[in-house]
This record gives sequence, C-alpha cells and structure tokens, in this order.
Amino acid sequence: MTQPKKILLAYSGGLDTSVILTWLKEKYGAEIVAFCADVGQGEELSGLDEKAKRTGATKCVIADLREEFVRDFCFPMLRANAVYEGEYLLGTSIARPVIAKAMMDVAKAEGADSIAHGATGKGNDQVR
Repeated sequence: MTQPKKILLAYSGGLDTSVILTWLKEKYGAEIVAFCADVGQGEELSGLDEKAKRTGATKCVIADLREEFVRDFCFPMLRANAVYEGEYLLGTSIARPVIAKAMMDVAKAEGADSIAHGATGKGNDQVR
C-alpha cells in the first residue's frame, strides 16, 4: 500500500473529525481536504471552512446537496414508508449515500488518492 498524498476527509467540525484530520496529517504527512455536505442542517455549517483550515486542512469544500438529497433520497424514503423498527424515520443513515456519492465526485475533482471519514457505525437510528 502506498502512502496517501492527498486525503479527502468527510468533515463535520465535531470532535471526531477534527481529531482525525490532525491525526491523518501527522500520520501520513498528506494534504487534507475537508469535505462538508450540506443536507439542510443549517447553522451547523457556519464557520466550518475556517475551523477546518485552523485544524490543518488546506481546503474545505462545502457541497450543497439539499435538492438532490430531498429529491432522490427523502421523497422516495417517505413514499416507501421506510422506518426503523416500525417507528423512526431514517435520519442519519438516509443521508450517507448522497454524501458518499458527492465525496467521490469531489475526490476525483481534487485529485485525492484517499478518502476518510469519522463516522461511527452507530448513529441515532441504531442506538434507539
């Protein structure tokens, strides 16, 4: 396995992704490009660009995925009455495919040779 030179990191600005950003940079000496997906979370995106750069990213890409997310993921999910344990809408998990798709597009455009994320295996959908 070759050493990564440019890593695209799915970045939320939270503790996990801020720590992994610094760790990736130190461990691999690679350039880190932070990727933030706007799926409608609003205020959470405020200041992310600056925070990512302060933490060590050379660039922060914030992709507006709201229209695609609602059109191609939320509406079909609602039409299918897709719920977890017969009770909860799929909040965290339904956003992951559109984010992963956008990350691949950005990784290619940025010339990243690796991608990383700080997502845990369990979100609210699984903890309930």
